[in-house]
Amino acid sequence: MSRRQDRAETLVEAAVRVLNTADPFEKARLGDSVASQWLQGTITQPYDPSLDLPVPDRPARLSNVKLVSPSLMPKLGKAGSLKSRQAIVHSLVHIESWAIDLSWDIIARFGKQATMPRDFFTDFVKVAQDEGRHFTLLAERLEGLGSFYGALPAHDGLWDSATATSNDLLARLAVEHCVHEARGLDVLPTTISRFRNGGDTETAELLERVVYPEEITHCAAGVKWFKYLCLRAENPAWNQGSMASPGGAGESEKTVEENDVIQKFHSIVRTYFRGPLKPPFNEEARKAAGFGPQWYEPLAIKEVNPRVTTIF
Repeated sequence: MSRRQDRAETLVEAAVRVLNTADPFEKARLGDSVASQWLQGTITQPYDPSLDLPVPDRPARLSNVKLVSPSLMPKLGKAGSLKSRQAIVHSLVHIESWAIDLSWDIIARFGKQATMPRDFFTDFVKVAQDEGRHFTLLAERLEGLGSFYGALPAHDGLWDSATATSNDLLARLAVEHCVHEARGLDVLPTTISRFRNGGDTETAELLERVVYPEEITHCAAGVKWFKYLCLRAENPAWNQGSMASPGGAGESEKTVEENDVIQKFHSIVRTYFRGPLKPPFNEEARKAAGFGPQWYEPLAIKEVNPRVTTIF
């Protein structure tokens, strides 16, 4: 009997199984099962220190979704018509399908390599489970609107960013969770209002009561672990399980640490993210996620007549 057969599966091994599952609905179901096993203690070990597992450069995906360049994507509209509502929900379903892969990828690709503490795995397992639930609920809602996932074209801009940050956990956290997911926080309130104004209360309620509050926690996970890595780099002896400032730092030291973290964030975003961030920003949601205007306003372009557009 091989070593792998002789012992229980680790979380990273299960994460790779999710990434190698092509059907998005089965991927969501498997991810939910793995997440529940980890959270309930059935899966006990994050990874096997002696085992180096290959993580796919690109997760397995079914080819029934026509992919186009982001610049060639049809306009989604403002949810005033059934066609527009279908297009917006289809876009959201596609985003959530990639969010599932992104969550399991950060666990599989970086958890062991960066010697992250157990709380890191738990946080992103919860994110992955949420994203799977979002995908499933939105796909069901899309069918309720008379369409289905794969009926419209989509783009894979989110995975392009994942590829660009595949060798740098700080960059992955900054770009995917503190830029892309934070952008979702900016535009979701207007998207919700448009569905409600268009008479689609069911979609508006789903986005408002389930997706929006949980996306705040996902962004918060990115901010939390970005700060952690920055502070750990400055204090190698720091207890990995603690998210508090190391060494009992006073307020002035904490301010210096925070400023250093923010400057590092600015540097990474300018390196890995193309172009400026787009205002207006949802300051309330971003604050709830753990970062204020000093993080993102210096990276922004000021528009003469800023307005929130439909999500992504």
